[in-house]
Amino acid sequence: RIYEEGKEGIPEHPYLCETDVEVSLVGGSCKSPIERFWNGSNMIYILQKARYNEESDSVEESKPGDTSYALELLPKESSGPVPLSVKRAKQLISLYTMVQNPNVSHLKTSELVVLPPLGIRCDGSDPEHTYWLGAEPLKAGKKITGMNLYMITCDGPTADKNCFANLEELIMAHKTMHHSSVVTTKGCAQYELLTAATLGDTIIESKTNISVDMTWNTVNKILETPPLTSAATLNITLEAGDPGSPVYQLYRELQFLLALAEGLKTGVTPWPEPLESESAVEQVQGLLTDLKNKLDRFCISENENETEKIKCDTAAVDSSIKSVFSERGDLDFAEQLWCKMRSVSSYQELIECFTLVIKSLERGEIQPWIHQGSSSLLSKLIQQSYHGKIEVVSLSGITPIQMLLEIGLDKMKKDYVSFFIVKSRSCLLFQDYFISTSVDLQEQVHRVQKLHHMLEIMVSCTVLLQFKHENLFPLTQICMKYYKENPLNEKHVFQLPIRPAVVKKFCQNDDPEIWKVDISSGHGQKEVRTTWQVSTNPPVEHMTSNSTGLFSDSTVNVSGEERMYYIAMAKCSQVHFT
Repeated sequence: RIYEEGKEGIPEHPYLCETDVEVSLVGGSCKSPIERFWNGSNMIYILQKARYNEESDSVEESKPGDTSYALELLPKESSGPVPLSVKRAKQLISLYTMVQNPNVSHLKTSELVVLPPLGIRCDGSDPEHTYWLGAEPLKAGKKITGMNLYMITCDGPTADKNCFANLEELIMAHKTMHHSSVVTTKGCAQYELLTAATLGDTIIESKTNISVDMTWNTVNKILETPPLTSAATLNITLEAGDPGSPVYQLYRELQFLLALAEGLKTGVTPWPEPLESESAVEQVQGLLTDLKNKLDRFCISENENETEKIKCDTAAVDSSIKSVFSERGDLDFAEQLWCKMRSVSSYQELIECFTLVIKSLERGEIQPWIHQGSSSLLSKLIQQSYHGKIEVVSLSGITPIQMLLEIGLDKMKKDYVSFFIVKSRSCLLFQDYFISTSVDLQEQVHRVQKLHHMLEIMVSCTVLLQFKHENLFPLTQICMKYYKENPLNEKHVFQLPIRPAVVKKFCQNDDPEIWKVDISSGHGQKEVRTTWQVSTNPPVEHMTSNSTGLFSDSTVNVSGEERMYYIAMAKCSQVHFT
């Protein structure tokens, strides 16, 4: 019944079976908790010990064999997983196997249904320390011919490599168990690239997570370094706003833009605390005075010193990143004004600043230069001032906030365009989607957020991994394609196939976070596999231990210290019904 209901959509809540077992159907966007050892199915049952909601009434006794939706159970994500005893798990595996065996006629099953695979959390209380038991039907067309049975065991953590298996012994055990004469081996390793990444003499402590997965055929020894013939995939997850990021000042600028957008939407603007010694009004007055004095000789080349002076706080950015993301040298008047007005700390101050600008335009005291193509209200007023007359603007309500938001959007869009075109050479890729003005301001702000997330990814890879054009270009393609089709998601893992040589030094100098070997024999339905793995983090989330991996939460590999590893083993066996 759970399977039938799951066809219409994966159930959000678990089900109760025989008062002690909780059944969840996992699939779709929800990752299987054992996919690293056993994957290939779209849906899988996950069974564990029932977790009751203590605030609810006591659970009524279920009839034998009854499977009912349990309002008393906690939601899937409400608490940590609770395993069943190994003995209980084996009973459930037997029941699952028996009800799908066409030869067991006394059950009087009206119609056999090929159910999704089954995975049961175990408590590791047996001598082998079993933490998962699983089963999956073998099929020939619509007919069930047998069952694949899985067992995952785990020990550790330990730094004693004498506890590690011998590859030859693993291969021999697999051959003996499955009566195989020919086996193939496949290696897989994951390295956290930030474990040894530094910027100058400073260790980067960041929420950025950059790792590489390496896979290769024919393994020669346990923990061997992946060969240069491996397939390598970079995994990048980045949460913007890390104070250690070289573009953190730009992130703060974006936060002010978001605050304005929120004020435009809700009518309540969270004004920032003043950080400058000069008020925004004083800074704007200084800009206008300087423009009056330079009216007859205003040009970009003579404004280079002014541009350097008002780098929107990017002077605080570490010098090593200036070659990666440097402030543009072509800031027009509206962009310079944005840089001054970013420090406004109240609505009244915002009105005072725009009043100064509009009065200077009306009097013809300034004739500032602006970029073509801007559709902001301020740009229209400036263009009108060239002809000696500008329309009357009422600086009340949300109008001043919208005016500031518009010039901020224009400025930041050009900042990002400059980076992606000049640094990553993505001119042909930079489609109108990200800089379009045909959508409303809120959507424009959302797309600028996407641009900033992409920028932080590119900068991280450029600074920490010394990425060049050959890698920046396809990474930009991948990010832009994703963000044209999806909303902002800082937890998304961007994956980029790369040449192993790019990360060669990390693989040679650092220990892997995960290293495993798959030993397999047979083909198709008869394929069986043995997996041996070591990892710095527990491979099973419900595993308990008196200690944790020494470097499991660290971003730095301290030389001279032995890395602690958990050792896991996954075995498969087959039972044939006919």
